[in-house]
Amino acid sequence: MRNIFLANYLALKEVWRNRGRFFLVSLVIALITLLVLFIAGLGEGLGTNNREYVSKLDGQLVVFLEKADFIISASRLNQNTLRAVRRVTGVADAGPISASNTAIMLPGDNVLKVSMLGVESGRPGTPTISTGRTFLTDQAREVIIDQRVLQRSEIKLGDIITIRSTQGTKDQFFDLKVVGTTSGQAFFFQPSIFVPPYVWERIRPKAEAEINNLTPAINVIVVKLSDPSQAAAMTEKLRQSVLNIEVGDIQTTINNIPGYTAQQGTVQTQGFFTLLIGVLVIGGFFQIQILQKVPQIGVLKAIGASNFVIGVASIIQISVITAIGVAIGGLMTYVFSLGFPPTVPISFNGTASALAILALLAIGPLGGLVSVFYAVKIEPLKALRLS
Repeated sequence: MRNIFLANYLALKEVWRNRGRFFLVSLVIALITLLVLFIAGLGEGLGTNNREYVSKLDGQLVVFLEKADFIISASRLNQNTLRAVRRVTGVADAGPISASNTAIMLPGDNVLKVSMLGVESGRPGTPTISTGRTFLTDQAREVIIDQRVLQRSEIKLGDIITIRSTQGTKDQFFDLKVVGTTSGQAFFFQPSIFVPPYVWERIRPKAEAEINNLTPAINVIVVKLSDPSQAAAMTEKLRQSVLNIEVGDIQTTINNIPGYTAQQGTVQTQGFFTLLIGVLVIGGFFQIQILQKVPQIGVLKAIGASNFVIGVASIIQISVITAIGVAIGGLMTYVFSLGFPPTVPISFNGTASALAILALLAIGPLGGLVSVFYAVKIEPLKALRLS
C-alpha cells in the first residue's frame, strides 16, 4: 500500500509541476478523441440511415423474388405470391412492402426527396405511429411521414402535401393528407413517407407502359411467424411451398443493402487507423518524456525506489493524462454535435460511443508500455554516469 501511495504521489506531483507540457499532450489526445468519436458517429449515422426502417420491421423473415440476391430494389413480387405466403402454416401474418423514390413540393419551388413506401395498414411493415392515426382504407389518399421529414420542412399533422412524380415523360402532382407521424424510419439514406399500396401504385414514378396499371407491385413481403424460434425451419418451408421466391432474415436483408457492408468496413478501418495513430503519438511522447528524466529516475532508484514504484508511477501518469484528454475530447464532441443540421448523417449511439471511449482510454497505457519498460530497466549508476 505504501508503494502504491508513493507511486501516485510521484506521478501526480510531476503532472502538476509540468502541467503546461502535459496539458498540451492532453489536447493532442483530445483531438484524437474528437476524430475517433466523429468517425464512430459517422459510421453509426450512415448505417442507421441505410438500415433503420428494415431493422425495425415487425417480422422475422423477408421474402424476395428468386435470384434477386436479397436486394429489395431488385425484387418484384405479385399479389398471388403474397396470398400464397399467407396461406403457409406457421405464418402469423405477412405484409407487402413497395418502395420507390419521390419528392415532396415545398414552398418556394423547393423539393424534399424522400423514399415512398407502400404498406398495408396493420400488417408487418407498417411503422409504429407516434402521433395521429394510420390509413382509413387501402385506397385513402393519406400519408404517414417520418420525423426527418418534419425536421427538414414545415409540414405538420393535418397538412396537405403535394407529391411530384414522373409518369411516362411528364411530371404529375398528387395531393395527400398527413394523418400520422412516425420516427426512426429512414430508408436508403432518405426520410420516408408511407402510403397505402393502391395509392403507392397510382402515384409512384412510372414508365409510359405502366401508367394504366392499377395492381400494386410488391418489392418484398415481411413475414411474421407464429413461433419466431422456428425461423430456420420456416425459411425452408416457405421456399418449398411458394414458387420462385428466396427467403432471408432481417440481418441478411440489411447486409445485402447495396453498399452497406463496404461502407461500414471503410468507416471501421478509418477508426482503427485513428486509434493506431493515437497509440504511436502517446507512445512517442512518453518515450521522450522518460529519456528526458533518466537522471531523476536514477536518483529515485539510488535512494531506494523499487522498479514496481517507478513502473506504477509511469502507468498512473499515462492513464491520468489520457483520461483528461479523452474527457476534453468527449466534451468537444458533444458541443460540436449540437450545431450539426439534421441533414448530416451523424448518430452518437450510446454503445458505440462507450466502446470508442473505452478504446481511447486503453490506448494511453498501451502506447506508453515501451516507456514503462524502459523506465524500469534504467540502472542507477549508468543514469548518474557513475558506471
